[in-house]
Amino acid sequence: MKTRQIGNDQVGRVEVGAIGLGLMTFDQSGTQPRDQLAATVRAALDAGVTLFDTADAYGPGDELGPDTQGANERLIAGLLDELGVRDRVLLATKGGHVRTGEDATWDTDSSRDHLRRAVDASLGRLGVEQIALWQHHRPDPDTSYDEVIETLREIHASGKVAMIGLSNADPDQIRAAHRVLGDALVSVQNQFSPAYRSSRPEIDVCTELGLAFLPWSPLGGLGDAKALAEQHPAFAEVAEQRGVSAQRVALAWELAQSPVVIPIPGAKRPESIIDSAAAADLELTTDELARLDAD
Repeated sequence: MKTRQIGNDQVGRVEVGAIGLGLMTFDQSGTQPRDQLAATVRAALDAGVTLFDTADAYGPGDELGPDTQGANERLIAGLLDELGVRDRVLLATKGGHVRTGEDATWDTDSSRDHLRRAVDASLGRLGVEQIALWQHHRPDPDTSYDEVIETLREIHASGKVAMIGLSNADPDQIRAAHRVLGDALVSVQNQFSPAYRSSRPEIDVCTELGLAFLPWSPLGGLGDAKALAEQHPAFAEVAEQRGVSAQRVALAWELAQSPVVIPIPGAKRPESIIDSAAAADLELTTDELARLDAD
């Protein structure tokens, strides 16, 4: 697979596959037996996918149990160890989101104490001495962003994380973090897809500053064939003309937005990540890109 870069000369440059793997829905509940997930990891690596993205708040279902926080981290760490492929993966995680109450409601906590504890807990669950890429998950209305940035600076200075990323940040927040963190800041993860394009300004800022932009939910709005034809007809038409899936076209379109873009689609079956990975080799024409941009 073609590769793209995360990092810089100061913190280290890491080449990763141009398509990553988002793990938010990766769990062992319902229709996802462990052997299926292991096969998905193997298929991803065989296809050249090397950036795996998790978070301490990712966990199974909608009911809060004692192991919900960090369940996804434990799962992926265990699978990588079972397969003996740790050294082939850049494993990224996040902190600052929490699951609370019996219904596992999503909440935020970006207090200094919580973020420092979150890093330590992730280190233990992932079984590593240093987290390759640790990302602040989401702005917290109860904690100023300046305070968050200072905490991120302290966390990086501790040596517990190699690189820092932001998630769900706007252009002003990205620039503010870059002024303080400098080369330690290497990435931004925001929602971006054919159905959700409001993060275009963040892509532009990342391109300017040399930060990787990791679109989360990059296939949003493409799952239903009828909705796809009605809401994104250009993606359906290009896919039919090329003989590929609309999902593959969407990821190729996102890659064409900027050389810093590294989409992280979710996948729970080998065939899904294989199809997504093939987007790295789908070269869209200027005419096709114009049609998709206008869709």
